[in-house]
This record gives sequence, C-alpha cells and structure tokens, in this order.
Amino acid sequence: MMDELLLKNDNKVIFLILDGLGDIPNPPFDLKTPLEAAKKPNMDGLAVQRGVLGRIIPVDVGITPGSGPGHLSLFGYDPQVHEIGRGVLEVLGLNMKLKDGDLAARANFCTIKEGLVTDRRAGRIPTSETERLCGLISSEIKEVEGCEVIVKPGKSHRFAVIFRGKDLTDRLTDADPHKDNKPLTYTSAKAPEAGFSARVVNSFMERVMVLLKAEPVANGALLRGFSLKPDITPFTEKFAMKALAIATYPMYRGIAKVLGMDVRDEPANYDEAVSILKKNYNDYQFFFFHVKETDLAGEDGNFEEKVQAIENVDRFLPEIAGLDPHTLVITGDHSTPCPLKGHSWHPVPALIVTKTGETDGRAFHEKNCLAGSVGTIYSKDLMSLALAHGGRLDKYGA
Repeated sequence: MMDELLLKNDNKVIFLILDGLGDIPNPPFDLKTPLEAAKKPNMDGLAVQRGVLGRIIPVDVGITPGSGPGHLSLFGYDPQVHEIGRGVLEVLGLNMKLKDGDLAARANFCTIKEGLVTDRRAGRIPTSETERLCGLISSEIKEVEGCEVIVKPGKSHRFAVIFRGKDLTDRLTDADPHKDNKPLTYTSAKAPEAGFSARVVNSFMERVMVLLKAEPVANGALLRGFSLKPDITPFTEKFAMKALAIATYPMYRGIAKVLGMDVRDEPANYDEAVSILKKNYNDYQFFFFHVKETDLAGEDGNFEEKVQAIENVDRFLPEIAGLDPHTLVITGDHSTPCPLKGHSWHPVPALIVTKTGETDGRAFHEKNCLAGSVGTIYSKDLMSLALAHGGRLDKYGA
C-alpha cells in the first residue's frame, strides 16, 4: 500500500543512529541508563520543544537482534523476511568486489590458548596490526580446497573474507564461540550440500592458526555471518527517496550498499562525517548517519564511556539539526545494555523531531520514551512514521 501513497518532493529525512543506544538501569549509577545520565542539552532541547518519544522493537518481542536485522528494520524492511548475512555487509562495507556465488564472511582475529578462545577480539589490536596480519595471510593463503581466498582488513581486530569457487553455500554455523574462555569452534553444515563449504572454511582457519602460531596475541581467526549476495528491492525504489549513508565503520556502509544507498566517502571522524552531510544535503532526500561508539561502550560494560559517546553526539547535533530537515529521527538499531555487555531484546528509545508542532515535552531517555505518545512500535514501521511526519505520504482513500 505504501508505494501508492509515496509523495515525490524534496523534503528531507535524517536518521541519526546511535548504535546500541538502548540500555537498562545500572545499579552502580543510581539505576540510571547512560542516555538518562548524559548531559545532552541539545538533544533534550529538541525533544522538549519539537519531539515525540517512543520505543522500537527491532525484530520481535523478546528477540535479540544482530546489527544487520536491526538496521534493516530501521529502513523499513522486515528482517524476518529479508535476511542478509553479516559477511556480505562487512565485505561490501570494505569496498570488496562481491560476485554471484561468492561466500562472504565477517572475521575477527582472536587469542587462542590451549584450545580455548581467551579473547575473541585479540585485545582489540590496532588497525595497523590487522593490516599487517591480513597482508601475511594474503601472501601465504591464496586458495583453499580449490577456492580462491580474498582477505581485507577492517578496523581494529576485524577483517573480512571472500571464498570464491563453485558450489559454495552459506548454510553454515558460525565458527565462533561468541564468548571468551570457550573452546575454539569450527563451522558445521546446516544442510547436506554445505559440507564442502564447511570444509573450505575450517581448512582456512587451520591454516591461519599455523601461520600465526608465533603471534603473541592474534594467533587465530573466528569467522561468522556467512552469506551470499542477496536480492532485495533498493531503498530508493521502495521509498522514492535518493539516500546517502555516512558511517565510519565498514559494516554499516555495507548495509547501505546492499540497499542501494549511495556511500560517497569514508569519514575518519564525526566532524568529517558532518561535513559530508552538509556538502551533499541538497542532492538527497534521506540521510543515514551512523555512530558506533555507544555500542562499543555497551559491549565493554563501560557506563561512563557510553555516557561520553552520547555527549559527544550532542556536541555536533546542532550542526545536523541546523540543516532543518522535515524529520529528524534519533534512535538506535538495538539495545546494548552495559550490565549485559552485549546486544539485548530490550526496546530501543526513539525520538522523532518534527515540524508538526507536536511534542511530548520531555527529555530523551528510556523512562520518558516508555510513556511517549508514539508508544512501542516495531522498527520496521518507524520509516512510515518518519515519512508521514516528513510530508512524504499522501492520504489513503477518498
């Protein structure tokens, strides 16, 4: 139905996404959340003067989402219908060439001791170390089981892998224990036809461990998010808006590319990201602006760092709001509560800054969002609400 209601105009919609924004009461900090504790006069000012509040459910009630499903639903795609693997997102975000039939994987360097993965992130080694290690792997492991291997470094401990050959499938389990101090995990086939693909991945992991055995910290690799190139309706076609994505981390540029959004630059910091937004503002109607540090702090269980990340966004928020979009949405793709040190099923606080004159008159945090006028909705429905506030949906019926 929505495609029949779409209005083509130049009204602007900005999604400012603070990854992992949602949280729960933190006992050591007077049961506040980082969003509640943060000093964010600009964000709260917008909320009080022009904002309506609510909460969004990324996938379904009680379901903990990954970043891929979390972002897909933000952009109006049902993540239970459109499943896109993390590997494809990482590979495209790193500007790797993905061909039909390629098997993509997201990878971490890790620390392995006596068969246990003692640190899944290898101490978050610097990007320069990852670049060195990926160079070593690329020079020594060019093919596995007759399949070409293409490796490219990402940020910190992350990298991406493409396996290129015949008869590859993504019907594989993650080769990752997902927790520290757990036994090293290899991939296994989810279907009979995936046996060869599992053998390719596991052979690669074993050869990497042999190659890196003398490394003091990063002496192994974990692979997950196995995926093939997807077939999905482009965002511009689905919502009649030309879209630009601005993200410092590769995976989120990958999400944008899968959906057909433009990704013109790779900003080194958020001042640069804001400059890219301003420079391209007249040429697009939709903007996806991604912030990663809130999620990193949540995964580390670091309340103070998550507060600081929110306050850092508040510093440059006036430059974004000053562009005067018809709709500015500030929310997250999922919750990453500090006490849980990981993604969770909790609804995500959402602020919609509009020009309709509506306001809930309250500061932006989880407790106020629970009582907000938007209510608790599914993330996949947020886009239609943003379009409505942005004057981009026509009346339904006579």
